[in-house]
Amino acid sequence: MKVPPGIMRKAGEAVVSYKMIAENDRILIGLSGGKDSFVLAHTLYELQKKAPVRFELVCATFDPGFDGFELEKIKNYAESQNWEFHSVKLDIASIIEEKSFEESPCALCSRLRRGHLYRLMDELKCNKLALGHHADDAIISFVMSYFRGHGLSTMGPNVPALEDKRIIRPLILVPEARIAEFATLSSLPVYGQCKYKKYLDDNGDRMFFRQILSQIEEKIPDFRSLALKSMGKIEQNYLFDKKFIDFLQN
Repeated sequence: MKVPPGIMRKAGEAVVSYKMIAENDRILIGLSGGKDSFVLAHTLYELQKKAPVRFELVCATFDPGFDGFELEKIKNYAESQNWEFHSVKLDIASIIEEKSFEESPCALCSRLRRGHLYRLMDELKCNKLALGHHADDAIISFVMSYFRGHGLSTMGPNVPALEDKRIIRPLILVPEARIAEFATLSSLPVYGQCKYKKYLDDNGDRMFFRQILSQIEEKIPDFRSLALKSMGKIEQNYLFDKKFIDFLQN
């Protein structure tokens, strides 16, 4: 399956600009079973054929134990593409209910999932974890953090994890609409389904802010590209963080 040039260009720009991939990297691709992760995997495998550096790719799925989560179909798809595939499983639903996190399951689920993937990285000798977050995810995370008072922060394109591990996001400059269009035209499957999806769609912060961004874009059509540009141009002397203010300068 050939990834559209527009996605490949943006992914290539992100990989080069943020130094995501180096010689002899062994990268674990988080394959959730959704459109973003499948597009990420196809993009990285295509990039692997063209890149000037040599690196290895491995796919892995975290099975949360939800009813209807189709791990076997994800595995079959990966193997049909000749992708090396592994999986780890944990009964997330029981843990969320036990700890009474039903109203905010994402934070706990993310921590547990990430921890298990880190352990798998150790077993498979991988030094980087590639996730399928796109431009819309980064913008929404930034807005959520801003309005919740958590600081000017978002999903970084290349960030340190534990010890010698890093998390990379090669699709971070690609708009979600472009990924969705490619996924639809290519009939990419969707096998990963979150038990809490309907609740989060109705009540979650991410869906709330997604709707707000869509409304903003009705007034400012190129809002998403402008937001990405702003996140890459921090005027630290003009913010309120005292670490970055030079109080001695006249």
